[in-house]
Amino acid sequence: MSDLTHPAQSLLDDLSGFRVEVDAARERADIVLDRAPLNVITMPQRDQLRLVFEALDADPRVRVIVLRSIGEHFSSGGDIKGFMEATPEKVSALAWNVAAPFRCCKPVIAANRGYCFGVGFEISLACDFRIVTDTTLYALPEQKLGQIPGSGGSARLQKMVGVGRTKDIVMRSRRIPGPQAYDWGIAVECVADADLEKATDALVDELRAFSPLAQRTAKKLLNDTEDAPLSIAIELEGHCYSRLRSSDDFREGVEAFHGKRKPAFKGS
Repeated sequence: MSDLTHPAQSLLDDLSGFRVEVDAARERADIVLDRAPLNVITMPQRDQLRLVFEALDADPRVRVIVLRSIGEHFSSGGDIKGFMEATPEKVSALAWNVAAPFRCCKPVIAANRGYCFGVGFEISLACDFRIVTDTTLYALPEQKLGQIPGSGGSARLQKMVGVGRTKDIVMRSRRIPGPQAYDWGIAVECVADADLEKATDALVDELRAFSPLAQRTAKKLLNDTEDAPLSIAIELEGHCYSRLRSSDDFREGVEAFHGKRKPAFKGS
């Protein structure tokens, strides 16, 4: 990780339970959970994941970030013992760390197979796109511990599937299979387990083909207007549209359209 820089650099020097792979030629960075067999996410790892997302967001080599795992399970959740040992101040920062993919300007894809429980589900919900397989199981099992989700899981899920389905998942600690998650709109694609990497690669390449400036603008607009009244959302959309109207990428897109060629976007 010596090629990434961050004010809290010391935390990036020895990553715990995951690694980062940057493919500059494909403008892609992969954050790979690698603590077999269940990829349990520890308390220190949450801090490191946030910092890595922030570093990759500022890295000019990277257009798209992928969060994935090694093995048959994405993550069985957090280190339960760590919760008992953490201070209240530390626990209160959990949601901020897990929201790091949401705050990234760049598109973030979660590739989920097998168990995707607790914080594994919550950090996936904070990503922009989720791809699941026929082996995926989503769950927020905190009720079994006498707790509730503490890193934004129930809140984000309620926005996606409504209060009724969220109560069904949270209050019953119910497991949702990948195909059902796709039917409910939690995931954008459901594929055979063997095709997860192929589907992820395809989505990365699709996103890279668009203007990075327009992608960043669309993500921020959608994030910022999620809770806004319709009139305010439309007003902000108009302002964003107006600003992009004078961009080099928009001019290139129009010229490419009329020239019947692929655009060469530069992000300006």
